[in-house]
Amino acid sequence: MSAERREGRPTAREGVERGRAYTREELERRRAEFERRRAEFERRRAAGEPLLAPPPPDPASAPSSGVSNWNIANALTMFRIALVPVFGWLLLMHGGDNTGYRLGAVGVFALASITDRIDGDLARSRNLVTDFGKMMDPIADKALMGMALVGLSIIGRLPWWVTAVILIREVGITVLRLLVIRHGVLPASRGGKLKTFLQAIAIGLFLLPISGWFDVVAWSVMLAALAVTVVTGVDYVFRAIRLRKNSERSRLRRARRAARRGD
Repeated sequence: MSAERREGRPTAREGVERGRAYTREELERRRAEFERRRAEFERRRAAGEPLLAPPPPDPASAPSSGVSNWNIANALTMFRIALVPVFGWLLLMHGGDNTGYRLGAVGVFALASITDRIDGDLARSRNLVTDFGKMMDPIADKALMGMALVGLSIIGRLPWWVTAVILIREVGITVLRLLVIRHGVLPASRGGKLKTFLQAIAIGLFLLPISGWFDVVAWSVMLAALAVTVVTGVDYVFRAIRLRKNSERSRLRRARRAARRGD
């Protein structure tokens, strides 16, 4: 008796036979799986359903499903939008030369900026994240910042070129969000939040009726905000391209094209 037999191991011949049996079983299993998938494919095509199975849910975006848009977080976002004309009126009264109105504008701007932080924290902590909120939150930020920048330029506190650079970026990103909305929502990034924070600080400093050495501090923060504004703008463009490329809509279109080529 060989050593293999003594140790209870199969002979080479038996090993080959077992391998063949395993191969046959594996082929049968794969053939059955293929037939099952083909039947599912035909069923979906006959029913007009998407031919590709939906991707697994993304934990980061999962809270948005099944949550009503009528919630406190979205209400604060809309309240912030309602504060924009009030802020603009206070800032532009008497050409921005009235200290009382200017301080009132600073107060409204600070209140709106605080609600920006609160609504985001509430949405995340209470599971109130919605696609509506993801879309409206950055729009509210842009409306407030846009009014502040234009108002400061009108009263001569901020050069128009600064306002132009920031607004072109903000309007461009807003248009980009709308262009890719069919493929998904492009939420604000961490860099975008940093940009908003720096812009809020810089604008708040320019809003204060103080000049002289204070302008050096305000300009330092504003230049940092400008740099982050440009960098995050480029980042949003690349994120939009990835979103469009990897969306379910694009995958389905590619699958249909591949199916037509196969026919």
